[in-house]
Amino acid sequence: MNSTAVIIAAGLGTRMKSRLPKAAHKIAGREMLRHLILAAEQVFERIVVVIGPEMDQLATLSRPHHVVIQHERLGTAHAAQQAAPFFGAGPTAIFYADNPLVSAQTMTTLLARLQSGDAQLVLMGTTPPDAGKYGRLIIEDGYVRKIVEFNDATADELQIGFCNAGGLIAAGRDIAAWLSLVGNNNAKGEYYLTDIVEIANRLGANVAALDIAFEECIGVNSRAELAQAEALFQRRARDAAMANGVTMQAPETVFLAADTELGENVTIAPHVVFGPHVRVEADAEIKSFSHLEGCVVRAGAIIGPFARLRPGADIGENAHIGNFVEVKAATLEAGVKANHLAYIGDGHVGAQTNIGAGTIFCNYDGRTKHQTKIGARAFIGSNSALVAPVTIGDEALVAAGSVVTENVPGGSVAIARGRQVNKEKKPPQP
Repeated sequence: MNSTAVIIAAGLGTRMKSRLPKAAHKIAGREMLRHLILAAEQVFERIVVVIGPEMDQLATLSRPHHVVIQHERLGTAHAAQQAAPFFGAGPTAIFYADNPLVSAQTMTTLLARLQSGDAQLVLMGTTPPDAGKYGRLIIEDGYVRKIVEFNDATADELQIGFCNAGGLIAAGRDIAAWLSLVGNNNAKGEYYLTDIVEIANRLGANVAALDIAFEECIGVNSRAELAQAEALFQRRARDAAMANGVTMQAPETVFLAADTELGENVTIAPHVVFGPHVRVEADAEIKSFSHLEGCVVRAGAIIGPFARLRPGADIGENAHIGNFVEVKAATLEAGVKANHLAYIGDGHVGAQTNIGAGTIFCNYDGRTKHQTKIGARAFIGSNSALVAPVTIGDEALVAAGSVVTENVPGGSVAIARGRQVNKEKKPPQP
């Protein structure tokens, strides 16, 4: 079929007031451009991203897909024309990176509507709660005759609730032909993609429009709109998680990343934040005020409350990570317990080992990170400092308050603290 998706991402995002290109701003920890690319990858055989000059970050985010540069910002039709060499003869869709929540399902629906054969151009339309300043779609006999911009609409046309949502699809050769006829006779002297609707009608093509859920069509041009898109994404992600067997006691307080993976019968308490790259397996429980990023929580484990799992944390089955415990780049095997006030960084902890309150893995010597290795069924007493690199064997015991700087053999007891001395109070001198 040789289908193509073109994503226009050349906007500077002036209203974002940011040094970042607009399409590089994130929703649920993922750049807006990446949201669209990942959806398009599920539907289209080829993806072409149109960026502006000196947008190296967007070029990187677009890999491994084709990137073309709009050196002069002369409007959306001009941007689309930069990708024309890649259109081919098959279906070609055009999307905007600042409409980042368009789903793969909607893209598939657009493609199917075009292939039904009665329309040569299919638009994404939407019926927003407040049509406001959206361009109105004027429908006659079931087809779109024109798009009327807000400033040009009559009073009657402003009563129309069906609006232009931006995306569209047609045969590549048709889009290329229509784009070549777009002029710039307007106040800004720009070439507008929406003009192809009038051109297509004039040349005898039928133009159809689908009514897409407004939540997928929201545009992001400011920080406030970015927050609105985040809220819409979160609501959709929470609903999907709960539909798949996740329990959320207060879902509106839980924040998910775009790639969060939650297994069946996972329970998430109020006020939990998931950063990117988190997988939680079945029957695990995440308690309140915990923050997880770049980690794996295996089946039946309990995390929190007030726990922090940083990148590289791998928490074993039925392990317990309690309040004010931080884990980073460390593997904790099945049944490990670290229930209070500990830092576990750059290490490996064997099955069924207990980490006492106040334990610190001293992993950094000021220049290099070092590993702490603890065997199975060991017991680390409270307020211990394990100075890496150090290895503590199976079933070893480290006495509370120890500063361990040498390896501890399996089955041994390590006491590394000053000997307690009690000095009796001297009686007062006469």
